[in-house]
Amino acid sequence: LANSGTHAKVLITLDDVAVETPDGTLLFRTGKRHICQGDRIVLLGRNGVGKSRFVTLLRNAVTEPESARNVKVTPSTVLGYSDQALSGMSGDDTPLAMVTRRFDIGEQRARSLLAGAGVAIDMQARRIGLLSGGQKARLVMLALRLANPNFYLLDEPTNHLDIDGQEALETELLAHQASCVLASHDRAFIRAVGNRFWPIEKRRLTEVDDPEDFFRAAAETGG
Repeated sequence: LANSGTHAKVLITLDDVAVETPDGTLLFRTGKRHICQGDRIVLLGRNGVGKSRFVTLLRNAVTEPESARNVKVTPSTVLGYSDQALSGMSGDDTPLAMVTRRFDIGEQRARSLLAGAGVAIDMQARRIGLLSGGQKARLVMLALRLANPNFYLLDEPTNHLDIDGQEALETELLAHQASCVLASHDRAFIRAVGNRFWPIEKRRLTEVDDPEDFFRAAAETGG
């Protein structure tokens, strides 16, 4: 996953943004925050505190900047997005058709890339809905790479990946200094890739040096 196409140091500025439920109930406020090139920010918090809502808010701010309140996005920011439901794909499409339609590559190149991503030749012309969760997740990661974004929003990206897939994702995020904001419950993944940590507690987003205190508190309360 590359990190190219922008020379801006700051990609996104948050000016005490209110993160709310669809009915307008406040979940938390962000305070004044900056998301910069090379940041791999991990959102920490229990289920229900608003991590996925925040990821959605950032996604909307990048794709529809005119509608974003108190969020400033650098115009050269190109988004790569993956959610835990893998909703960016149609189950009736095929991997080969999806890749060749979305990206300017020929069929042979598409077949080679799909095979390299773990989608075997015999699965490439079958419906995406028939793929395993791991194969779907690898297909999403391939589509992210081919889109060549410079900022990634990843909501539970390891949910459907096997160990090899997780290790490949970690390697790519680190090797290419990818800028990202991610939510994950996978502690090994968080420790491997995160370089900034934003816990959400008591309706506030703060920043800590590492996630270990949060992990300990969660373990003590069964979280």
